[in-house]
Amino acid sequence: MAGRKDATRGTTETGGRHGWARELLEHLRPAGRDVRRVVDWLAGAVHAEVALRDADGGLLAGTPLPLDESVAADVASGRIASAAWDGDGRHQRLVRVGHPSGACVLAVSRGAPFDRDTSDVVTHTAQVIEVLLTVHETRAAGVRLRRATADLRLAILQLLMVEDTVSARRVASGLWPGLLDAETACVYVMESDPAVRDRLARECIERTREEALVVRCPAVDGHVIVLSPREATAEDLRSVAEGHPDTFVGGSVWQSLARTATAYGQAVSALAVARFRPDKTAVYAERTHPERLMDPTALRTWAARVLRPLDALPHHTRAELIATTRLGLEFTAVSTAKILGVSRNTVRARMDRVESMLGVDFDDVTVRAVVHLALHTQINLLDGQGPAGSRPSSRRLAELLSSPAVAAWARELLDRLDPDPRNVRRTLRTWIAEGANAERAAQTLGVHAQTVREHVRSAEPVLERQLLAAGSDLYEVALAHLAVGDLDRPPLAGE
Repeated sequence: MAGRKDATRGTTETGGRHGWARELLEHLRPAGRDVRRVVDWLAGAVHAEVALRDADGGLLAGTPLPLDESVAADVASGRIASAAWDGDGRHQRLVRVGHPSGACVLAVSRGAPFDRDTSDVVTHTAQVIEVLLTVHETRAAGVRLRRATADLRLAILQLLMVEDTVSARRVASGLWPGLLDAETACVYVMESDPAVRDRLARECIERTREEALVVRCPAVDGHVIVLSPREATAEDLRSVAEGHPDTFVGGSVWQSLARTATAYGQAVSALAVARFRPDKTAVYAERTHPERLMDPTALRTWAARVLRPLDALPHHTRAELIATTRLGLEFTAVSTAKILGVSRNTVRARMDRVESMLGVDFDDVTVRAVVHLALHTQINLLDGQGPAGSRPSSRRLAELLSSPAVAAWARELLDRLDPDPRNVRRTLRTWIAEGANAERAAQTLGVHAQTVREHVRSAEPVLERQLLAAGSDLYEVALAHLAVGDLDRPPLAGE
């Protein structure tokens, strides 16, 4: 009778049999799925001390209880489903709680005996805990799977960035058969608030039906990178962006998979233009590039001469150094390291080695621009081959830049800045000469560093090039200054 009265008090306090059942079911709602809260609820419902232990005896929730460890081990292993023990004025129940990765033991200890109602509460609570543990593990497994898939997408992008298309296709074939079978693709970069980037990436995956490579950019928190061989992807991403305010999309032109790094740079450049567009989207414009105005045979011969010191290296080492340097000239060492999946010290060490072998100083923007031109030529200018039977040229950089076509292009580009009464052209020239350092340029000009930054920023839409972020746009402007004689041509050991 004492047990019955105690049980009655417990179930009455929770509203009777139907009351405790309703309260227990509340813990299955999405907002209440917490095993610790369920264990605490059980302790109050049956006026007991409750412990939830894992198979090794570790406490997961509740309060520690003295148990017969051999009996607890039998329950955890499944030899018995439950056990009861009375003694020393205490009554204990042990119930096995199974879940996908093993089992737990729910132990309940109280001063009054267990009657049918209290036993029902314990049994049903064990079932609820089993459901919650299963849901938690399933959710955790889903999170691990999504993370592994995201890491795999990033690994594929990193392989493409260093032109290892064979390995990239091999890795992609398991999960996304046919994704990289095409020879050409476009790269898009979507920019949003970092807080919504994960949701944006999921929508891109769903919208493109996993027929595109969607990667959370490892270098910029608010960027999502999308590589796709499908023409319809542009419209898919545009529709995704329409559902997110302050989201911009920049796209590259069609490039071979081996030129993914180039396409990525184009997409980032287009993104700068998209910020000024009403529809918040832009595709990289195939504008006139200085290398296209130069004699291809002469340019290729010059580039080979500049990069010749690297030819003595083993093929894989040379390819690794060139790939790292190409990205390192486009982005910061930290961003390059994240893109390649290596440490920033590794990036700096590789670029230091290239500097040493080429006899140059990458702190000089014009040096960076010239080496970038040489690397870009070897990779992108159809290998720079001239007509059959053509003789190698011995022309130097000064001769390449002084050709009428290049000089006219450079004048037209820089003359766009002349109407600005603030003399933005002088600020930009000084800023480049000072290694793109606003503080040093400000000292030279006798103005505030913020003024220098504002002048450079205002030149970006006029020149239609992104300048404050080092990359191919900045290097083209530096080459234009070299072509018109506004900056001194850098010394190159290879020449």
